[in-house]
Amino acid sequence: MDSSPQTDTAAHYSLRARRFHWWSFGLVALAYLLINLVDLFERGTPLRRAVLQGHFLAGLVVLALVLPRLLNRLRNAPPPIVPPIASWEARLSGLTHFLLYACLLLQPILGLLTVWLGGRGIGIPFTAIQLPSPLTENHDLHEQLGSIHGWVGTVFYYVIGLHIAGALWHHAVRHDNTLRRIT
Repeated sequence: MDSSPQTDTAAHYSLRARRFHWWSFGLVALAYLLINLVDLFERGTPLRRAVLQGHFLAGLVVLALVLPRLLNRLRNAPPPIVPPIASWEARLSGLTHFLLYACLLLQPILGLLTVWLGGRGIGIPFTAIQLPSPLTENHDLHEQLGSIHGWVGTVFYYVIGLHIAGALWHHAVRHDNTLRRIT
């Protein structure tokens, strides 16, 4: 097998795409970790606020990455899967990626709107910097969007699980290059 740099590059996503993928993974994992730890801290304490602010900040960075990541994905065709996959696998992969991008976009927007409609700004952890709310407080809409944010967060767990299961299927069962393309 030819291991020249050109062949190796063609077998992988671009460095930019790989960075977008792994940064998004890390930030989403951090947001989930922080929101699952928040109840360990008493309401109103500085540590609980810092954990929540870290969750919000991770979500904002995900939101900031998703548009350039999506544009990069639309401008650059993924490297081919070798050996080629069946049409049902391609359709399931397309649906899974659509759902991933939808969650990456929708979840931080819902979180941001929920916080702002609750009359709060978003503080940057361990600083005095506060991103003020540009919206008028609306408790009912705050509650509704908060519920939707929680529901989408649960759905996102399953979408991520499907994505991981697909990667493992390709790697361990099909023995194709799907997983190796993103590393």
